[in-house]
Amino acid sequence: MLTVDFSRFPLAAGDRVLDLGCGAGRHAFECYRRGAQVVALDRNAEEIREVAKWFAAMKEAGEAPAGATATAMEGDALALPFPDDSFDVVIISEVMEHIPDDKGVLAEMVRVLKPGGRIAVTVPRYGPEKVCWALSDAYHEVEGGHIRIYRADELLEKMREAGLRPYGTHHAHALHSPYWWLKCAFGVDNDKALPVRAYHKLLVWDIMKKPLATRVAERALNPIVGKSFVAYATKPHTPREDQA
Repeated sequence: MLTVDFSRFPLAAGDRVLDLGCGAGRHAFECYRRGAQVVALDRNAEEIREVAKWFAAMKEAGEAPAGATATAMEGDALALPFPDDSFDVVIISEVMEHIPDDKGVLAEMVRVLKPGGRIAVTVPRYGPEKVCWALSDAYHEVEGGHIRIYRADELLEKMREAGLRPYGTHHAHALHSPYWWLKCAFGVDNDKALPVRAYHKLLVWDIMKKPLATRVAERALNPIVGKSFVAYATKPHTPREDQA
């Protein structure tokens, strides 16, 4: 299940991509399939081991084109182990809401992104996220949980302050908002509640089968209750570079 829309966020074969806070690796895997040179970085060692296993399995199965590379590594988003201007593309999906120093993370991403490079940032959307917080303290008051809710204009302004130039936004995963509202209402750790189990089955079916009816419904509902807010931006060239 991808949050970044690659039709709005073009990726070329050979692009060097950083998936920052990669988690289970969903965006890193897609970039690898598209022929990129991918680095998936996360602070969670267990998840990184799993991502590395999937990269190896994809290579063995021939799922990535010739020239594509993939590396999974542990790292700190506030102290990235890469030189300046290292990547053509940076993706950070559902991560910034967890990190106290979000401006520091943006600064590091801008530092390692090449001039002219592209960045995709996704965070939980303000409205659906507020409902989750109102229904359940346990949803966010956990170690490593969500510490803030972004308004769209707030996130875009922080991106501009970091030196990025936003060029597009959208919302995603409208069908997932009711699932999390149910989780919060019945208990975030209670997966046995009938409404939660039933809706989870619906989501799994939707992800696996991709039926036209739910695809159309989600596109229609995304502007209203999309679970995620997605912003795309570029790192401008400096005046000196433009003159060169």
